Amino acid sequence: MTGKIYPRSKDKDTVYLKNIISNPNIIVGDYTIYNDFVREPKDFEKNNVLYHYPINEDKLIIGKFCSIACGAKFIFNSANHTLSSLSTYPFPIFFEEWGLDVKNITKAWDNKGDIVIGNDVWIGYEAVIMAGVTVGDGAVIGTRAVVAKDVPPYTIVGGVPAKPIRKRFAQVTIDTLLKIKWWAWSEEQIAQHITEIQSGSIEHLI
Repeated sequence: MTGKIYPRSKDKDTVYLKNIISNPNIIVGDYTIYNDFVREPKDFEKNNVLYHYPINEDKLIIGKFCSIACGAKFIFNSANHTLSSLSTYPFPIFFEEWGLDVKNITKAWDNKGDIVIGNDVWIGYEAVIMAGVTVGDGAVIGTRAVVAKDVPPYTIVGGVPAKPIRKRFAQVTIDTLLKIKWWAWSEEQIAQHITEIQSGSIEHLI
């Protein structure tokens, strides 16, 4: 994959996400795209990856060939005020005010882990993915869904909170797709088989 930003020469609303990321804790696979017709898509780190502070060392990992729609958000651990305390007030953040040890600042929130998005995932308009969630390969996240739990591969989810709507394919097809992992093929091999990938029939691909 080249280092170009825009997949289409006359479309400045869509970017190859990998090529506009500078944060080492955001890892994006080849050909994943982000479209934003409201804000500058190159500002994805600032506008779409929220509460993602270096002190946590949590990561946003997005696979190859994903499609992320305008306004999708990834909400990280620092947004989670701790529920293990008797108060949800983030006292450790205001360590100067309360004479607390700055080393304990992360006790202000519950750490649920990284956000991991598989390959060939479609994330709909203004969907929200919460900290600690893993979205499987080939999944679809519906418009304005709030995803607080893991999503199995090739599953369509929607709603608040997001719940499974249906599988995209029969389980035998899903199993085959997860085995062949077409997104891991070389560019040349993918180009040779684009028609089969688009066909909707696994028999044409294998």
